[in-house]
Amino acid sequence: MSTFKPKNILITGAAGFIASHVANRLIRNYPEYKIVVLDKLDYCSNLKNLLPSKSSPNFKFVKGDIGSADLVNYLLITENIDTIMHFAAQTHVDNSFGNSFEFTKNNIYGTHVLLEACKVTGQIRRFIHVSTDEVYGETEDDAVVGNHEASQLLPTNPYSATKAGAEMLVMAYGRSYGLPVITTRGNNVYGPNQFPEKLIPKFILLAMRGKTLPIHGDGSNVRSYLYCEDVAEAFEVVLHKGEVGSVYNIGTKKERRVIDVAKDICKLFNMDPDKNILFVENRPFNDQRYFLDDQKLKKLGWSERTTWEEGLRKTIEWYTSNPEWWGDVSGALLPHPRMLMMPGGIERHFDGAEKYESGKSEFSGNSTETKMVAPPAKTTPSPQKPAFKFLIYGKTGWIGGLLGKLCDKQGIPYEYGKGRLEDRAKLVADILAVKPTHVFNAAGVTGRPNVDWCESHKTETIRTNVAGTLNLADVCREQGLLMMNFATGCIFEYDAAHPEGSGIGFKEEDTPNFDGSFYSKTKAMVEELLKEYDNVCTLRVRMPISSDLENPRNFITKISRYNKVVNIPNSMTILDELLPISIEMAKRNLRGIWNFTNPGVVSHNEILEMYKEYIDADFKWSNFTLEEQAKVIVAARSNNEMDASKLKNEFPELLSIKESLIKNVFVPNRKTPAA
Repeated sequence: MSTFKPKNILITGAAGFIASHVANRLIRNYPEYKIVVLDKLDYCSNLKNLLPSKSSPNFKFVKGDIGSADLVNYLLITENIDTIMHFAAQTHVDNSFGNSFEFTKNNIYGTHVLLEACKVTGQIRRFIHVSTDEVYGETEDDAVVGNHEASQLLPTNPYSATKAGAEMLVMAYGRSYGLPVITTRGNNVYGPNQFPEKLIPKFILLAMRGKTLPIHGDGSNVRSYLYCEDVAEAFEVVLHKGEVGSVYNIGTKKERRVIDVAKDICKLFNMDPDKNILFVENRPFNDQRYFLDDQKLKKLGWSERTTWEEGLRKTIEWYTSNPEWWGDVSGALLPHPRMLMMPGGIERHFDGAEKYESGKSEFSGNSTETKMVAPPAKTTPSPQKPAFKFLIYGKTGWIGGLLGKLCDKQGIPYEYGKGRLEDRAKLVADILAVKPTHVFNAAGVTGRPNVDWCESHKTETIRTNVAGTLNLADVCREQGLLMMNFATGCIFEYDAAHPEGSGIGFKEEDTPNFDGSFYSKTKAMVEELLKEYDNVCTLRVRMPISSDLENPRNFITKISRYNKVVNIPNSMTILDELLPISIEMAKRNLRGIWNFTNPGVVSHNEILEMYKEYIDADFKWSNFTLEEQAKVIVAARSNNEMDASKLKNEFPELLSIKESLIKNVFVPNRKTPAA
């Protein structure tokens, strides 16, 4: 068996959990290897994870995103990289249910950028792609043989689907371009440094605080757990002895139910499991079991060394000695943490680690070890009932996903509805289970990829936009709940009384006059019927825009990718400014119809001029007329100005559309030099 000897290794995501253990191990054991770490310092990354390597001359840290092709190519060439170990990924399944686009961006697109850089530079001798056991999907309860490396990939959640998609790219580049690729698929990993959104560190930190341990469902789900140092050794073996073109499972036959993990932790903290374990709502889909056949890797000489009891003890000792390692993690300790996934990542700052400059690792901070924190002897009293708790429909939608993040940011408890709007019994069950103070409806059919879809799917559009919305409003009224309903302003069209450019906008009491699309017809219809419900607050959104310029639903993203655009002034909604206002409106129990747009209008060309000024100085576009546009679309599009004076009177701080575009969208995303 030949042994591969790398010289210059790029490890992506190595400020994260598993990759930091691998990086520290390689830096420690192989001083002749140069290790370059690339990490964008997302919420689950921490520079302190790399403290063991801080003074090593063969270590270099670069802050950056694998999605930046220029940066990746530059690093491969300037650092003479011959080996890539690709760990960087979004990995928390709960987050993938709320923001699956971010998982696609990081896990698939990011991997594609790396592969393309490898192809272009032509200098990579090993590309080790780190995947997951979840790509196999669920293992049967009675299976005695685990999934082997040639088993079919059947992912069941957005996270595992993106990892499977990334694997397909890796395999394709191996076959099409001869890249020397190796893929690993691993079981669950635990140990020191892990961000506490994951099961074991979450349970440990909650036990340290004397709080109950939340278990999704009934706790019967089975998982296999490997200690982090054993996994780091596995990657060391794969790096040196792995065969190009192969897949290796990194697994263990020692399985444990989630309920048993919780009981083991309770035992070590002298807590009564019957009193300190809380069963909560399950994930939308939670695989019952993952089981791997790990014989192929064992033939290379690797084997698990750490027993469950020893690994759990070491992990608890580390967390009790380092309780503030991650700072404030209260959001991650919720039963269903979602607040930490933000588009583009969130940089976290820590007292113990400073930034890296010019390739040098510069750490400072108190090196005094923290003493063991003893588990609390008594549980804390039951918390007070929160003043607000929201039930949100539209979990997989853009606005629904952003609402969840805002609630997390503001510390407002919330849950996403599980029932479809058409299913009255499920809606009632949701309300009885969640006990919300307010219900937000961000669900609806807008078309796939646009409103033209509704023209050929009329019954589906009616079912959700009309019947479903009325159903939810009626259930909320029965339960005495206010429903915040995200509607549309695309039910009006410039006319003689509201001519284009006049500054005369449609008011809340005006009758809709646009029926050019079936989508708009259904929205106008349901809005009229909802007037009979005094428990509904209708928010007319128009051409929504956010600071996430990579989101395909963003109006700016759309028109910046079109070959031609019309040029008509319109009222629009800046979500970064107005979604927080929707939450405040709920707190104030406001009702009725509201034009939910920023005051004033802005044209397509004015937006693209801003795009050119702030984002891409070389950007070019051309216009076409409404008549020309009509030839390439199925349904007509609404153009209008909405009178936002009612909203402005309630919220005087509300910015005009052009001011809000600059402040909330373009300045934060500026890529061109400031004048």
